[in-house]
Amino acid sequence: MNQPRWKKRPEGSNWGDFGPNDQLGRVNLIGTEQVLKGVQEVQEGVTFCLSLPLDIPGGKVLNPRRSPPKLTPTALDEDQYINFPLSTHNPKLNDIISDDQVQLSLQYSTQWDSLAHVGALFDGDDDGSPERRYYNGYMAAQDVLDLSAEPSQRHDSYARRLGIETLAAHGMQGRGVLVDLVRAFGSGRTLIGYRELLEVLEQQSVVLEQGDMLVLRTGFAEALLDMKGTPQPDVLKNTGAVLDGSDPALLEWITSSGIAAICADNYAVENLDRELEPDCCSKLPLHLHCLFKLGLPLAELWYLKDLADWLHSRGRNRFLLTAPPLRLPGAIGSPVTPVATV
Repeated sequence: MNQPRWKKRPEGSNWGDFGPNDQLGRVNLIGTEQVLKGVQEVQEGVTFCLSLPLDIPGGKVLNPRRSPPKLTPTALDEDQYINFPLSTHNPKLNDIISDDQVQLSLQYSTQWDSLAHVGALFDGDDDGSPERRYYNGYMAAQDVLDLSAEPSQRHDSYARRLGIETLAAHGMQGRGVLVDLVRAFGSGRTLIGYRELLEVLEQQSVVLEQGDMLVLRTGFAEALLDMKGTPQPDVLKNTGAVLDGSDPALLEWITSSGIAAICADNYAVENLDRELEPDCCSKLPLHLHCLFKLGLPLAELWYLKDLADWLHSRGRNRFLLTAPPLRLPGAIGSPVTPVATV
């Protein structure tokens, strides 16, 4: 009989609530009822693409680990398959074939984070020594391979558990609810805690229900797009609202709200520029709370302006959101082309 992965769970977490082997977390709340709620929001059949071009932001300014996509032709022997005439090998044929491939950082542009993206050092087996763990107690090196894996696997980045394919197989379709922080605060940098968020929800008559996907427009992606592939870090540092992950009231609201995901048009969703307090234990407290404790996926760098303007013109904030990631087994993140249908 398999031993449980953990004896104690982090304070404020929901580990085990969806079952001992759950890999979906709060995505479990996106079921048939939520899909039907989303479908009921479709009144005019208009669709909006919520993705940036996947070569935006451009360069490596936002994250030096992540590179822009690089497209190359597929090849067979010496043949490069772009505008390739099959008559090269059979004069009777008149077909021209183009076929390509891409080298892509999966979280470079518009993306989903899987639950294997951020974990924490946590003493789940209660032996006095913390382990590297992820949502629901899954373990580094055992469930998410790393450089300490077997020699044949040392170059793999492979989430045996909590990979992005779990979200893809579930579907990631339901009701999206837009909160337009640009309309409330402008496009400058604004720190959004519990008080500010509740103020906007009331001001914009936003009602969130269990299983909804919260979608936050901050204006950051719009500024990136205007920079045409040459991001300006000094400008971006002062652009767009960010959630205050150090606000315990905000984190408690995320827990109690019942939302199933947070999708934002900015980088990282939360404030990365804060000075760490002397007793601080997390660089990414919102990620830690959502991904590690609740199993609540985060999405970044979505493009929301056109949808936001359309919804505002009709006094609406809800829509059908369809946003499956790539079904790429073992991947930790994924590009996504979300579609809003209104």
